[in-house]
Amino acid sequence: MKTIKTQIRLKMTFMALILMSTLSFAQNDSTIETNSKRDGFIFEFSLGAGVIGVEDSQGIQTFDKAQGAISFPELKFGYMLNDKLALTLSMPGNIYEFQDNDRHFGGFIPSVQYWVKDRWWIHGGIGLAIDSPALYDIKNNVNDDWNFGCAVMASTGYEFYKKKNFALNVQSKLVMGRAFLEGDAHRDVVTFNIGLGFSWF
Repeated sequence: MKTIKTQIRLKMTFMALILMSTLSFAQNDSTIETNSKRDGFIFEFSLGAGVIGVEDSQGIQTFDKAQGAISFPELKFGYMLNDKLALTLSMPGNIYEFQDNDRHFGGFIPSVQYWVKDRWWIHGGIGLAIDSPALYDIKNNVNDDWNFGCAVMASTGYEFYKKKNFALNVQSKLVMGRAFLEGDAHRDVVTFNIGLGFSWF
């Protein structure tokens, strides 16, 4: 148990250092010239890795058993209201293990993205949580249940490369949600990821 907690702390520290580095770069972006303008529809897909904690109200699994997770693909669609503000629909998701089966926790989250500086943005929203079997690990009567609930998301990112209507960004994302199960049970999930995003404007 102590080893698992130590590994989680090390991963979280590493992710926090990356995030702080991203924000430091964002503070200095006023000297960078840009050759693109954000306008119209936007699309982004991202991939990354992080930590996921799952707690089941039936006591099967608790947050003490956090595990590494992969997020792929995560999608975002939206429309620019102006050069700094966009309305988006985000689809975050993480693969995790539950009772020797692979499952996916994600959602459809209406959200708002705002560019604090030319290359640094913040993003957040609230919407539908979906807890489902991973598509490659569906087993009849064992791992075939789909559960729904509510999730909130907050993220930030920095566009380190821009050319015309394309941008690459490094981003961090926190998602917290609850999915309701049969029999008045529920499953709470917290995820934190660091990833790479590919955006088109």
